[in-house]
Amino acid sequence: MPDQQRTQRSRTSEQDELVFLALGGLGEIGMNAYLYGMGPPDARRWLMVDLGITFPEGEDDPGVDVILPDLRFIEEERSALAGIVITHAHEDHIGAVIDLWPRLGVPVYATPFTAGMLKAKLAEHGGRLPIPIREVPLNGRFDVGPFDVELIEMSHSIPESSALAIHTPHGTVLHTGDWKLDPTPTIGGTPDAARLTKLGDDGVLALIGDSTNAMRDGRSPSERDVAKTLAEVIKQAPHRVAVTTFASNVARVKAVADAAHSAGRQLVIAGRALHRVIAVAIDTGYLPQGFRYVDQQQFSELKRSAVVCLCTGSQGEPRAAMARVAENAHPDVSLDKGDLAIFSSRTIPGNEKAVGWIQNSLVRMGVEVLTDGDALVHVTGHPRRDELRQLYAWTRPKIAVPMHGEARHLKAHAELAREAGVGQVQVAYNGEMVRLAPGPVRVVDDAPVGRLFRDGNLIVPAGDGPVRERRKLAAVGIVIVALALSRRGEVFGEPQIVIDGVPYEDEAGEPMEEIVLTALDGTLRSIPRDRRRDLEMVSEAVRRSVRGAVANAWGKKPIVKVLLNVIEGKS
Repeated sequence: MPDQQRTQRSRTSEQDELVFLALGGLGEIGMNAYLYGMGPPDARRWLMVDLGITFPEGEDDPGVDVILPDLRFIEEERSALAGIVITHAHEDHIGAVIDLWPRLGVPVYATPFTAGMLKAKLAEHGGRLPIPIREVPLNGRFDVGPFDVELIEMSHSIPESSALAIHTPHGTVLHTGDWKLDPTPTIGGTPDAARLTKLGDDGVLALIGDSTNAMRDGRSPSERDVAKTLAEVIKQAPHRVAVTTFASNVARVKAVADAAHSAGRQLVIAGRALHRVIAVAIDTGYLPQGFRYVDQQQFSELKRSAVVCLCTGSQGEPRAAMARVAENAHPDVSLDKGDLAIFSSRTIPGNEKAVGWIQNSLVRMGVEVLTDGDALVHVTGHPRRDELRQLYAWTRPKIAVPMHGEARHLKAHAELAREAGVGQVQVAYNGEMVRLAPGPVRVVDDAPVGRLFRDGNLIVPAGDGPVRERRKLAAVGIVIVALALSRRGEVFGEPQIVIDGVPYEDEAGEPMEEIVLTALDGTLRSIPRDRRRDLEMVSEAVRRSVRGAVANAWGKKPIVKVLLNVIEGKS
């Protein structure tokens, strides 16, 4: 933008503030959704950075597909929201855009690969949403409302992961996104040390930084080291090799492809997500136009020693390729005794049980299983402590606010930032509004935060919604009592009982259905006929007596539903 406009915008009133607020991503790993606000408290303009998901936590979230941030705070301020800038295309940063964009209705800014991934996801949803995706160049600079946003390419486990230098009249904020210092990435560039140092020379007000590996000493290994290991392991394998990794890790896809071709094997792709990523990577130049692979339907046609199958499902997803292979349910791909399965990934916390089940199933089939605990077949995409120290040495911020981590990660990052000489360090959690300027950094307000669930085709609340009811159903089962009464309170026919998830009989062997019928009969007899006209009272009395009788016999209180049908006429 012209220098004159930048000068005019640098004038601020005494009431103007620069604040930072997380609706997701502080105190957890995943569901990243951050807001920067500028202006007086009653008239701020907002910039959103990322809008991601997290994944269900097993039995705690029955039936949930993904978990999304609750945006009610910024929904109420949507007229003041200038836009959404996406740092990279991982699901925990981009996955909620399609579901939640209709609640915001603002432009979405993304680099070519990230924009390509968004458009591919939109196409799978029928392309019905008119999301204005504004493609911006890698390392570009652009305005989003009053915010002057500069992209700085960083190394990560997906192409085009960018830090954001957000230039404001109060100073520059460096929002790191996800990053590491990889001197030899196989795809993409290395972090721009010169630009980061120049930012530090010009003055960085605050660094809002990735904390994922803040508890781990040293530096992260390079993606090139993983590529070398994969090539050696695949070359030595006597039979089929199946590799599962994060579908979005284009560098790992390329490493597996190179290893397969070097060993004289054919690369097979199994899983829709991998096809989508490969197509976008070819379109944006991260994989060559002649990238060679075959679809899973040709798997059975290949010699056992001539195949490397790249599969989705590294996190134990039940419908993904690797899970279906492990239960002998995949229509095209199968593994036999002596074959090799490589898990070229880190298990995300919460997925351990699902991943363990798949690995154990493969072992029972006689398949050899290789994980990152056995060989260097995976590296993190996040900075360890020495990399964090290097970034602080380059940028020398006045303020540090750890992000992207659980409480223990944020605490470790905060301690490291203080050791690195940062004068003001603020640990905050979702919903806590942090004032970055003017004055000392501190929490000045709070905002409502929470979670939403994608439940099939619907977005439902996490609190008093259907998922909460499913949790209770899973623990205590349900008893349904159906009976018919006349308007005069007379009982018609025999009551019907349906019991699900409750033991069939008590300790003495009495059927639970008989226990329910006895409680029901006693309750109806205790209510005078003329009072049975109060159907709501009858229903509640039956519910309580049945629940109490089952609880007395079982020791647990089931969910009890009473269905009352009113029959017209005389008995």
